Amino acid sequence: MHPDNIHKDSYDFEALTESNPQLSEFVFQNKYGTQTINFANPEAVLQLNKALLKFHYQVENWSIPKQYLCPPIPGRADYIHYLNDLLSEENIQGEIRGIDIGVGANAIYPILASRIYDWKMLGTDIEEKSVAIAQANIETNPTIAKNIEIRHQEDRGSIFKGMIKKGEYYHFSICNPPFHASQEEANKATSRKFKNLGLEKGSALNFGGQANELWCNGGEALFIKRMIKESVLFKSQVGYFTSLVSKKENLPKIYKHLNKLKADFKTIEMGQGNKKSRIIAWKFD
Repeated sequence: MHPDNIHKDSYDFEALTESNPQLSEFVFQNKYGTQTINFANPEAVLQLNKALLKFHYQVENWSIPKQYLCPPIPGRADYIHYLNDLLSEENIQGEIRGIDIGVGANAIYPILASRIYDWKMLGTDIEEKSVAIAQANIETNPTIAKNIEIRHQEDRGSIFKGMIKKGEYYHFSICNPPFHASQEEANKATSRKFKNLGLEKGSALNFGGQANELWCNGGEALFIKRMIKESVLFKSQVGYFTSLVSKKENLPKIYKHLNKLKADFKTIEMGQGNKKSRIIAWKFD
């Protein structure tokens, strides 16, 4: 985990439950004598997220409906910190502006970017309901409302088009693309997680999510290819385009598209515990 990430150490459940008393009913001591929660319980994870956002980031009001993606905050914060490293390498100073593609109902990237580095953020999403929920999460928190704008992407076939307006400039774009190529693939992945956690099929899990949050035609490889292709049109309005890449085997395809368009790119490795991921970042001269 990034050295600047305040979540690199164990959770302080005493402080977190004081910040959000509703979390206390889900905290227990495991066989190693460590306080924890059942991360397979979506309500427990939701209350943990509320506590983390309130205690560490002074976000008083945040919530998402059931079945929406409940993001792991430490990993999302890691992405923000690595982005800051990228911008620092470019010696970018002053007011920083970024755009989050697929902001979701949780709006977690803009929230963290605003609270950690005071960046100005635009969040976009194709789902009107997600946009409404994200907007509500922003508007009820004055500490972040001044820094964040949410826009509805009405053209489901576009990524940047219609979202980046004439005269606007963003130092970076950020994206956590849908992992899976189909609903069937997403269901199979969920079934494997049920099995690994020793749960019966049909149990509620914290890795829920709406269809557009979990899968799209062609999966993340095709989505990032589309993003790369469209990014050329906005190379003078975005400094660095970035995206998470969950599947390492997709990198050769992504590199091929970037080389074809003569982009300057780099891969940033990330790790949270046993989970390995990476950010692909590219720009055009």
